[in-house]
Amino acid sequence: MRYNQPMRAIHLQPQEAAESKRSLLDLSREELTEYITGLGEPKFRAKQIWDWIYKRYAPDFQAMTNLPKALRERLSQEATVQPLTPVTQVVSQDRQTQKLLFALPDGQTLEAVLMLYERRRTLCISSQVGCAMGCTFCATAQGGLARNLTAGEILAQVLYFARYLADPSLEPALRVERPTTVTNIVFMGMGEPLHNYRQVWTAIRRLTDPDAFGLGARHITVSTVGLVPMIDRMAEEGLQVNLAVSLHAPNDELRSQLVPIDQRYPVADLLAAVERYIARTNRRVTFEYALMQGINDSPELAVELAQKIQHLLCHVNVIPLNPIPGSPFQPSSPEETERFVGILRDHGIPTTVRLRRGIEINAGCGQLRRAVAA
Repeated sequence: MRYNQPMRAIHLQPQEAAESKRSLLDLSREELTEYITGLGEPKFRAKQIWDWIYKRYAPDFQAMTNLPKALRERLSQEATVQPLTPVTQVVSQDRQTQKLLFALPDGQTLEAVLMLYERRRTLCISSQVGCAMGCTFCATAQGGLARNLTAGEILAQVLYFARYLADPSLEPALRVERPTTVTNIVFMGMGEPLHNYRQVWTAIRRLTDPDAFGLGARHITVSTVGLVPMIDRMAEEGLQVNLAVSLHAPNDELRSQLVPIDQRYPVADLLAAVERYIARTNRRVTFEYALMQGINDSPELAVELAQKIQHLLCHVNVIPLNPIPGSPFQPSSPEETERFVGILRDHGIPTTVRLRRGIEINAGCGQLRRAVAA
């Protein structure tokens, strides 16, 4: 792997053997117990393995030193606890962002990002290989959807970085004192999380399970372009996971050009679903708004946005766009951003501007995958 070097594709060896192995991350605790006892082992071995995976972040079976050597060797032959292979790794110049391109056993690739803040170690993870939503300014959307990720492939992204943060000996050296832990997870990488609802929520249950990864639900955010039925479904899940809605425009005329799913779920229907979600959960919702120069950053649009959401328990997260090279969509200037934010705040809308991370390393979702494929 290379750090702060020009990105290039690294050709992997064929992975037929890895593809045939059973991923233990795809198994529930009950399924893992059934698998292990099926090997003729006592039930407590399954608990040992479970703890090694989710509490100690073991990279392989050889690290599970309280298992018999024969069992470790057998598991190494037929199973895996890490279905992802790092392909390309890049680090931002300020050494606060690390982005990984991983290969899956079938040859597909996905991205995940570690972002360091003063008190937070945030992971931005993917839920799909590619995306079917077709947002015109997004690098991931340009390649379409290849497939959904399994719950285990989602969990593997988190465990990879959890292992890195827990072990000071692992490269690269970032601006964080280790050992430390993952504090926040955002489903804002490749894919539309609510388009892969079952696998995403299986992963979330595992991530929040005190007997598994044990992260508080309030430290997880699911971002959606606005799949109305799935927002209603998420409201019934009973976990205090955060909902973020990628709005990007306050009316259908503009939003349908930027976010094609708007043609199926118009702004009025989406905001009604958000209102139902708030009423059901009593949770504040974030509206994400990627500012694009000359497209959605006018004062008139800021006023329209404020008027449509000011009755909701919400805040707006204004996102400086990470531009795709050669794209007509470019970030608004600092002055235009300040003007837009000021109008929202003047209307009583709590508004923040997302701190940019890793723009020089293609940290926007889908950008590294696109660059390496090229």
